[in-house]
Amino acid sequence: MSPTLTRPEAAGPARLRRPSLFSLVIVLVAGCLLIHGWTQGAKVDPGSLAIGTLRLGEFFSDAIPPDASRLGPILKALLVTIEMALLGTILGVLLSLPLAALAARNISPHWTLYGAARGVITVCRSIPDLVWGLIFVVAVGLGPEAGVLAITVDVMGFCGRFFAESIEDLEPGRLEGLRALGASRVGVLAGGVLPACLPPFVTTSMFALESSVRSSVVLGLVGAGGIGIELATSMTLLRYDEAFTIILSILLVVVAFERLSAAIRRRVLGQEDYP
Repeated sequence: MSPTLTRPEAAGPARLRRPSLFSLVIVLVAGCLLIHGWTQGAKVDPGSLAIGTLRLGEFFSDAIPPDASRLGPILKALLVTIEMALLGTILGVLLSLPLAALAARNISPHWTLYGAARGVITVCRSIPDLVWGLIFVVAVGLGPEAGVLAITVDVMGFCGRFFAESIEDLEPGRLEGLRALGASRVGVLAGGVLPACLPPFVTTSMFALESSVRSSVVLGLVGAGGIGIELATSMTLLRYDEAFTIILSILLVVVAFERLSAAIRRRVLGQEDYP
């Protein structure tokens, strides 16, 4: 007697899991904040948006064609902005390396140093760079120095976190093998951590540089030097054609840095270049 062939039952469609109470509370709170922000907090009014669109058209009608009569001072201030971004990023990356080594659980010498380093990174990341700019303007006065310090602290928070996570993602056997051979902590860092983490370190630093270029523009608005002061002055004096020239120059610099950063990341990661 031949065995009876049975047809497998068709699998039913995947069903959504019932959301947990925590998820429902999060959705409810987010919905309440959205409704309150639309009606009471931000008070988004469609009529005001329509009027704002018309005023935006007036701005562009006054801004075009751009005024290049002060192109020399604008380029000089733009150079200061670029230097602020470069100096702040380089200092921030250099300070992030030892900070990340202390904040990585797998190589930190002691749990107290680990907690302290993580706390420093959290503080640097939690406070916006604009607030850091205001703090350093009070500390060292108006000028690019305050901007460089603000960018440095902001980069420390950004790079410190991702550097530490890259170190913690290393295979345990790589570090244990060096320790078994009698390597010191410095030897483990130099022979095991840096060679393996160099590509993510470089890519993270490039992202930090892109962000620093944009941040240096905003920091100028609070007196930290650079092109932001020129932009604020032009907007205050209603010189929209001059302000548009500044905006275009900022756009060109930001795009140039993004292209350069992308090219460096592709080279480090061994990816093919694109036109």
